[in-house]
Amino acid sequence: MPRSLYERLGGAAGIRTLVDGTVEAHMNNPVIKARFLPYREDPENLDAVKQQLCEFFCAGSGGPEVYGGRSMVEAHRGMNINAEEYMAATDDIMATLDANGIDEETRKDVLAIAWSLKGEIMAV
Repeated sequence: MPRSLYERLGGAAGIRTLVDGTVEAHMNNPVIKARFLPYREDPENLDAVKQQLCEFFCAGSGGPEVYGGRSMVEAHRGMNINAEEYMAATDDIMATLDANGIDEETRKDVLAIAWSLKGEIMAV
């Protein structure tokens, strides 16, 4: 039986590592860092956001976790995310996967998911 995406990403612990790395990459990315740097001043909110991201990725990749957060449309409403910002965020995700030794097939699966969410996240 093939391994689930959740398993290929390292389960909950692996996904937490990937979320931490991706958020850090966002905070250093000149295209989108202004959206993420304020979280450094509010560590409790940063932890809550990371936890929501972990639950989202765990549940969406086949893990046992349950995502109880807002929909992608609700979470991004009014943020006016443009194509350049979306691509920057996606590039950060892909670079984090690569830096953590995630194989090419798994990276492609994550990229497909990222693209499938584009319409729910951009300029809503």
